[in-house]
Amino acid sequence: MDMKKRITLELRNRSPAEIAELVVDNSRSADGEVEGLTDAFTELEFLSMVNVGLSSLAKLPSLPKLRKLELSDNNLSGSLETLSEKCPNLTYLNLSGNKIKELSNVEALQNLKSLQSLDLFNCEITSLEDYRESVFELLPQVTYLDGFDQEDNEAPDSEADDEDEDGEDGAGPTGDYDEEDDEEDDEDGSEGGEEDDEDEDDYAEEEEEEDQAGAQGQKRKRDADDEGEDDDDDEDD
Repeated sequence: MDMKKRITLELRNRSPAEIAELVVDNSRSADGEVEGLTDAFTELEFLSMVNVGLSSLAKLPSLPKLRKLELSDNNLSGSLETLSEKCPNLTYLNLSGNKIKELSNVEALQNLKSLQSLDLFNCEITSLEDYRESVFELLPQVTYLDGFDQEDNEAPDSEADDEDEDGEDGAGPTGDYDEEDDEEDDEDGSEGGEEDDEDEDDYAEEEEEEDQAGAQGQKRKRDADDEGEDDDDDEDD
């Protein structure tokens, strides 16, 4: 399917000004140019044109709100200066799998002042000596190159971050609640243990007292028996 027809289908009877995200991956550009996109896409923030046969961006319309642009697996080798003119607010640009060979090919991206993440995977430029250091030096505004910053820290995944935050928010109260319960259980257990110890001590004391009382009773009985025998002896005498 050609790109122009694909864009018409993606509109689904909406006007271009209503579109914030547009994906035309694997459609075909007849002459290697952007087709079907116009300046009417004023609200477009995310555009994906992966594997559409682009060799030039000269016909890219003005997209002032565009922030993320996917251009991987095309035939681009230059004409990147168009991006700073047409999409000045780009923060993410994926050019992996294109025919970018030299640092001079990406030098035009210096004017993308908001660019934070740039992907050049599977481009010949990545085989250059000191490739990463050179690109970071050439484009100081870029934080992440091919998914990693200069200290090899991986770029955060916005969707994953959202999920993590949701997970933490959801688990937070439960975790706190469990900890409180555990603490209360520990306290109850400690109190219960102390009470049990006291009960055992009281029980032991009672048993000891009973044993002493029993012993005294037996002693008194023996004494009484002895006195009775003495009385009998006296009577016999």
